[in-house]
Amino acid sequence: MDDEKDLRTFADLIADARRVVIFTGAGISTESGIPDFRSPGGIWTKNTPIDFQSFMSSPEMRREAWRRKFRTDATMRAAQPNRGHRAVAQLIQNGKASCVITQNVDGLHQASGIPDGKVIELHGNTTYATCIDCGKRYEIDDIRVDFEKTEEPPSCEDCGGYVKTATISFGQAMPVKPMERAQEETLAADLFITLGSSLVVYPAAGFPELAKRNGAGLVIVNREATGLDRLADLVLNRSIGETLGRVVGVA
Repeated sequence: MDDEKDLRTFADLIADARRVVIFTGAGISTESGIPDFRSPGGIWTKNTPIDFQSFMSSPEMRREAWRRKFRTDATMRAAQPNRGHRAVAQLIQNGKASCVITQNVDGLHQASGIPDGKVIELHGNTTYATCIDCGKRYEIDDIRVDFEKTEEPPSCEDCGGYVKTATISFGQAMPVKPMERAQEETLAADLFITLGSSLVVYPAAGFPELAKRNGAGLVIVNREATGLDRLADLVLNRSIGETLGRVVGVA
């Protein structure tokens, strides 16, 4: 493999594209020190995920979900956008990319300077919480203060509903509006770039396939092989930050 040739090809594909859509998975955030979920040694190898039905039906499971949140929160808060995030932000800021569709829940794309309206979060966001019933937003720090006093799982002060981090749990319905927006953006793209996703989690992983079927170019940047490599116009098994940073010209 000729790395320099591949990087030039990647740069040419971006230069020639009219509308780029970027799709990110855990691999871009592991470069900021956030552990992923599925890999050996990942979060889910240490704690079985709490599914949505268990959260809703069991006070102890709601309590445990919040214990886990606060145990891992320091790592999440310490993480900063890396070179890959900054390169994605540059593509959006200069108008080359229309949006970023992300499977990540860490808010690092927004922290890199991308406006909320340009980030489509398929799996939600763990940096704040919402009431499951009425949608009222709650800040994590406020919940922590009360939880550390009583260890009682929080409930909504307006409607009494259960309060949960604003993420999508196993068994919870995918968010309708973000999924619709992601499909619209995918169908409008002429170049679809996936960064750091294993492309095994559906329906999210269906967007690269949809883009390719609709005639867009497909670039996959991921350290390991993915199940969609066979469809891609270019596959780069490399660090995201170093690769996209060089191609976009971001330090």
